[in-house]
Amino acid sequence: MQSAQLPEIKDARPEYRDLGAQVLQDVLHRLDKAFAAFFRRIAAGEQPGYPRFQGRERSTSCTYPQVGMHGGAALDGGMLRLSKIGRILIRVHRPLQGIPKTVTISREADGWYACISCAAVPIEPLPLSGNKTGIDVGLQVFLITAHGEPVENPRHYRRAEQQLAKAQRRVSRRKKGGKRRRTAVQLLARNHQQVQRQRADFHHKTALDLLRTYDVIYVEAIQPANWSRRPAPKQDEHGNYGHNGASQKAGLNKSIHDVGWRQFLTILAYKAACAGKRVEAVNPAYPSQDCSGCGERIAKSLSVRTHVCPTCGLILDRDENAARTIQCRGQRLRGVAALAEALNRAPVGL
Repeated sequence: MQSAQLPEIKDARPEYRDLGAQVLQDVLHRLDKAFAAFFRRIAAGEQPGYPRFQGRERSTSCTYPQVGMHGGAALDGGMLRLSKIGRILIRVHRPLQGIPKTVTISREADGWYACISCAAVPIEPLPLSGNKTGIDVGLQVFLITAHGEPVENPRHYRRAEQQLAKAQRRVSRRKKGGKRRRTAVQLLARNHQQVQRQRADFHHKTALDLLRTYDVIYVEAIQPANWSRRPAPKQDEHGNYGHNGASQKAGLNKSIHDVGWRQFLTILAYKAACAGKRVEAVNPAYPSQDCSGCGERIAKSLSVRTHVCPTCGLILDRDENAARTIQCRGQRLRGVAALAEALNRAPVGL
C-alpha cells in the first residue's frame, strides 16, 4: 500500500524524484520487516524494541532489488550502472558466478562497496576425507575438535584495544561539528574496520581448514547473544541470591563479542554447502557437563578446566570433552536439517 503511494509522495516531496523507485521500495520492505519482527517479539513475550527512527546519517546502504539491462542496476563491462546515478567504475575482486539478483551499495570507513548477490552459484566440491568431528567453541581457545586439535584465539579486539582507546580519546577532544573531529572519527572507524576485517579473515581461513580435513562437522546450536547477557540473580527460599551458569559469563562480554562465534558458524555453514560438506547442529544442553565416555553428568563451574568422571575414570580437558560429546550427539541424532534455523532457536541449556 505504501509502495502505491510513492508517486503521490514524490509530488509532495520533489527531492524523492532523484531517488530510484526500486531503492525507495526496498526501504519500505526493510521497514515492513522491522515492524514484523517487532510484533513477533510482542507475541512471543520478548522485549519488543520498537523500530527506531533512522536519521539521514545513520543508514549507510541502499539496495537495488533488480539487476539487468532494464532493472535498477546493471553490469556493463567494468562499469556498474545505477538508476538515477549513472555509470560508476568498479573494481571487481573476483569473477561473478551464477545469476546476479540484487546489488547493495554500502559505505564503509575506507570507501564505497557494491555487494552483488547471485543465485544458482555452482558448488566447488572439496576432496572427501571420510573424517567426522565435533567442535566446541570457547574463549581460552577459539575452538577445539573432538580429536583434541585446538585453534588458538587470536583476540583481535583485545590486542587493538589500546590503540582504539587512543583514537576514541582523540575524537572526544575535538570540537563537535569541526573538520578535525570528522577526521578523527574517520580514523577511529578505520581502526575498527581493521579489527573487523582481521576477525573475518581468521574465520574464513579457519572454516576452510576444517572443511579440508573433515566431511561432517557437528556444532552446538548456540545463541551467542544469550551468552553475553547477565540475567538477574534469583532469590531462593532462604533469601539468598544465586547465579546460574550464564551469569558467570557476565565479566566476559567483551571477549565473547570479540571472538565472533555466530559469524564463524555462519561462514562455516555456507562454505560447507559450497564445498559439498555438511555442518550439523546438535542440542547445546550441557556438553561440558556430560561425560563423553559414559554420559554421566558432572556439574562443574567455569573455573574447572579439567573433566574428571568418577564413574568411568575419564580425565580430559573440559573443552575437548565437550567436543567429543557434541560429536556423539551428532552421530546419534544426525543433527538438524538447517544450521541457520538451529542457531535461531532458544537453547535448552548452556
